[in-house]
Amino acid sequence: METLSQASGRYVRGGATKVRLVADTIRGCAVSDALGRLELSTRRAARDLEKVVRSAVANAENLDPGIDVDRLVISEVYVDQGPSLPMRIRPQPMGRAHPIIKRTSHITVKLAGKKG
Repeated sequence: METLSQASGRYVRGGATKVRLVADTIRGCAVSDALGRLELSTRRAARDLEKVVRSAVANAENLDPGIDVDRLVISEVYVDQGPSLPMRIRPQPMGRAHPIIKRTSHITVKLAGKKG
């Protein structure tokens, strides 16, 4: 399958491990099926992944206005770790302190056309 379009979400708040759990459920699915799964998911990462999938569909429509969206398949989804943002200090026993770290991730979605 040839990649028709792609989209990426960069610096998305949420750890890459948590986003990968949701990404694994939509890999290889048709776009309509994947969007249905993401809308029904209760995980917070599903909202961010849904935005990126919709952006990839919009990119495909922009590149080829006559494309049939129902025939698009999510060929690749991968989630990379982004930079960690140290926010505040949390006091610990014996005068120590640990940083509160907010993790980010980079989401990439690639779409391909379904054969047949």
